[in-house]
Amino acid sequence: MPFSALGLSEPLLRALDALGYTTPTPVQLQAIPAALSGRDVLAAAQTGTGKTAAFALPLLKRLTNGSRAKPNHIRALVLVPTRELAIQVAETIAACGTYLPLRTKVVYGGVKINPQMMQLRSGVDILVATPGRLLDLVAHHAVKFLQVEILVLDEADRMLDLGFIDDIGTILGLLPKRRQSLLFSATFPEAIRALAEKLLHKPVQLEVDPPNSPSKHVKQWIYEVDQGKKPELLCQLLRKNDWQQVLVFTRTRIDADRLARKLTDHGISALAMHGDKSQSLRARALADFKANTIRVLVATDIGSRGLDINALSHVINVDLPKVAADYIHRIGRTGRAGLEGAAISLVSADEVNLLSAIETLLGQLLIRDVATGFIPRHSVPLTRLMPARPKKPKKPKQVQAPARSENLQPAGDGSGHRKPRKDEGQGGGRRQQRNSKK
Repeated sequence: MPFSALGLSEPLLRALDALGYTTPTPVQLQAIPAALSGRDVLAAAQTGTGKTAAFALPLLKRLTNGSRAKPNHIRALVLVPTRELAIQVAETIAACGTYLPLRTKVVYGGVKINPQMMQLRSGVDILVATPGRLLDLVAHHAVKFLQVEILVLDEADRMLDLGFIDDIGTILGLLPKRRQSLLFSATFPEAIRALAEKLLHKPVQLEVDPPNSPSKHVKQWIYEVDQGKKPELLCQLLRKNDWQQVLVFTRTRIDADRLARKLTDHGISALAMHGDKSQSLRARALADFKANTIRVLVATDIGSRGLDINALSHVINVDLPKVAADYIHRIGRTGRAGLEGAAISLVSADEVNLLSAIETLLGQLLIRDVATGFIPRHSVPLTRLMPARPKKPKKPKQVQAPARSENLQPAGDGSGHRKPRKDEGQGGGRRQQRNSKK
């Protein structure tokens, strides 16, 4: 089915044609008609499935025929968890709306707030924002919500993981009661379902991909190796296979910097990307990586969400993530839009418990391999896959979720304003910064 059969306007179809998009993805086929009908939507889709356009296109069509935004007002709000994702989403919306007279702006922390305040003065049709910076703008009386027609929560599960539930509750308490709400999430954990029950009104529920499952287009395997030999093995793999665009994950910021320097010393162009880097340095590193100016981008888990890199062929986990679900998000950077990808993990014996959790989540054992010259002193034992335990149904009163959006009260003095605070450092607010020190 072509995009023209989904009820989109001619300017939107023209923009899609210019972008080279001809056939809707499964999530777009389901979400676009539902959103155009005015219904609330609860959609689960893995990254790389085209979910941004799935909410951007109906959002743009609806706003085309409405009144322009008044000074400091916005007509649609898209909340995202990280700065990188905010930039990506804003770029996609702007590209889809190229031939429409609508203004899209993006605000996030880590940069000066005054220029963002200036952008909002004349009114904005679509504002893409991280929660912390949006509340800072509220405290400065720089943004008003009386004209908000549509709310989009993107990467909702990630926002909960980063501890944004209170900020989201505060923002929802400032929005009009009558609005269309769209909630998109990579997975449907119980916390998301509980939140959706409180925030959405009779939503259309869409689940394109099974929860916690990687793309079928990603080949996965591991190399067993001693912990201290991982950087050397990585260099050998890159040189031997001549991979030209590789996203590498480490567990800590220090390890990311150290590994990027080691790769550079071995003649492999690399840059590190993590929360201690300034926004300008992070943006420059991502731009260089996309332009193939550097071969390797070394990232912490800040890079596991919101990075939209066309035709990324390889993701390598030098360190396994502590949370098994983050493995899915990491390798979701490759194998996107039907393209083939590879996810390789360098696993040492001390990571067997982390590997076991990942394989249990996947429901399969990953292929093991050993590189010549890197036989480990201790092999990684096979995981004993444990069947998932059925969860007992919870009574409604036991579900931890905020009250219905229109009843949520903003934090502070009750006026909807609060003192400004430092916004997202690694894509999160104060709670996430405290967690990063652990």
